[in-house]
Amino acid sequence: MSRKMHNFLAWVIWLLSASFMFYKYAIEVSPSVMTTHLMSEFHIDGTQLGNLAACYFYAYLLMQIPAGLLVDRFGPRRVTSIAIAICGLGTILFASSGNLFLAQAGRFAAGLGGAFAALNCLKLTANWFPANRFALMAGLMMSLGMLGAVGGQAPLSAFINTLGWRPALFAIGIAGIVLAFLFWLIVRDRSKYHINVNLTPKDTNLWASCMAVFKSKQSWILSVYSGLAFAPITVFGGLWGVPFISEAFELSKIHAANIVSLLFIGFAVGAPIWGWFSDFIGTRKKVMYVGTFFAVIAFCLVLYLPLSVWLLSITMFLFGFFISTFLLCFTMIREINAPMVAATAIGFMNAFDALLGALSDPLTGKFLDLGWRGKMLDGARVFSVETYRWALTTVPIYLVVATVLLFFIKETYCKSVYPTSMP
Repeated sequence: MSRKMHNFLAWVIWLLSASFMFYKYAIEVSPSVMTTHLMSEFHIDGTQLGNLAACYFYAYLLMQIPAGLLVDRFGPRRVTSIAIAICGLGTILFASSGNLFLAQAGRFAAGLGGAFAALNCLKLTANWFPANRFALMAGLMMSLGMLGAVGGQAPLSAFINTLGWRPALFAIGIAGIVLAFLFWLIVRDRSKYHINVNLTPKDTNLWASCMAVFKSKQSWILSVYSGLAFAPITVFGGLWGVPFISEAFELSKIHAANIVSLLFIGFAVGAPIWGWFSDFIGTRKKVMYVGTFFAVIAFCLVLYLPLSVWLLSITMFLFGFFISTFLLCFTMIREINAPMVAATAIGFMNAFDALLGALSDPLTGKFLDLGWRGKMLDGARVFSVETYRWALTTVPIYLVVATVLLFFIKETYCKSVYPTSMP
């Protein structure tokens, strides 16, 4: 294979892998535009809706470490092709569900498959691209993922209004099956030009490899920071943001979804910019400090001030733009761990993202139920603006704690600092 063809194939493989990120995020945030439909269809309250949405994160959390081990041992192509198919089939089950249990099972299955998306893409990026482009490529990966989240907002809302929520999700499930087939057909695990990043040798002690990640204090701090910084995206962008903005600013659900989409657009714009800028100035922590700090301010403006729609839109974009700096912690955890356990380390970090998401959606729903004043519309509970503001106060608290944790994270200065020996 010529170098030119190799580079072309690398980009095709990356694009297919990042497309799984797009797909995964569209499914992840889809309940935010179906809150009324789901509460009315399954006769559930805010806490139960939060639990239904969180079933995705329960599975996501459960699979993170196993997913990392499977990708490290057997390679991204085989493992991820199956994962994409499971994600699509879970979405089809959710769309076809006749009761709450089957709906939860569908969300759970989608989460099982979605658990492989980020670590697969980062593993393939490490295997096909030079190390000095990793932060930029990780940022581009998240940009495509966030565009998927945008697709899961206003476009999905319009799609649902046209077809109904079940046919719309069924079509999305079929698209996942097609993507799984293309992934299997085209993707290859690694490039011959990057022979230093192979699959984990079969005689490697996987438990010892896991323990090398688990025993790293920095891996724990980075992972907790990541979970706290990412939780606002799942809580606000993935479920409660659309109904809050619709109620607080007296907008239609589609208009509110358009505004929430700006969070993901801001993230999509910011992720590669911050990745490039971090590499350019040779530091990670300073960029994460600035981003997390301004994300707190931006979210508080959205939550507590009566902004005009124009200012609300700008502030929502800025919130996504600044919070995207947290993505640098994925590059940092790769820099402090050996390449052969890269997916395991990333899975470890992703587990905290899933844990905070799994806890926060139903927790916010519980707070909303506690403040509910008995108002109903089309069989669904309607919460007051004050109740939303009280329930969503967890978001700025998360971000403040995340900012404090940055003091305990060691700067890598954009260089690999992992131990020279591995189990």
